[in-house]
Amino acid sequence: MGLKVIGAGFGRTGTLSLKHALETLGFVKCHHMESVALSDPQIAAWHGIARGETPDWDRIFEGFQASCDWPSCDHFEALMNHYPEAKVVLSVRDADRWYDSAAETIYAVSKEFPRALGWIVPKLGRFNRFVFAAIWDGTFQGRFEERDFAIRTYREHIERVKERVPPERLLVFEAREGWEPLCQFLGAPVPEGPYPHLNDAETIKRGLRVLRVAKWAIPALLLGALYWLVP
Repeated sequence: MGLKVIGAGFGRTGTLSLKHALETLGFVKCHHMESVALSDPQIAAWHGIARGETPDWDRIFEGFQASCDWPSCDHFEALMNHYPEAKVVLSVRDADRWYDSAAETIYAVSKEFPRALGWIVPKLGRFNRFVFAAIWDGTFQGRFEERDFAIRTYREHIERVKERVPPERLLVFEAREGWEPLCQFLGAPVPEGPYPHLNDAETIKRGLRVLRVAKWAIPALLLGALYWLVP
């Protein structure tokens, strides 16, 4: 099948909304970090890429017509060359608002992830290790907490996309622009109803609160179990 649309924007730039928008327009399925989190083969493949292994793009994107979000956005140039007919959508937002959103949601979840939970649910542990390898230690070189550095990395990525993607293949897109520019760029009719605005920040923050409780509760439960089980 091969990718027809490549999302080049970092996570927290409206990529979940873009995923649903692209699927509404018929680009089914759209690869997203959600696609990785739910699949052991995807986690293994992308973790291998983060370690320097040669990717098998056709195998990774088998069954997908589009991509957006991490981890694929970091490989927009390789994907653009591998799928020469694909168009590239660069989702963007204000840099300071992007950083605040990422820091309060996806970075916080990665950092607060309890190691003990990874022992209990190994897939979650593998996924969190991959996220650190690919994004926080990869894209941001272990310096995401340095606000100026992270924002500079974000802005440099945007400029790199603009420089390397031919103008006729590139749309720089903000979710607030709605359906029209996206549909015009992709040659698709404008659907009925508003452009999707799937703000999952509160859902992530609720999950973060659960992780923070689990970070302390799981070791306490394990120690309690040992106390009663060990003579």
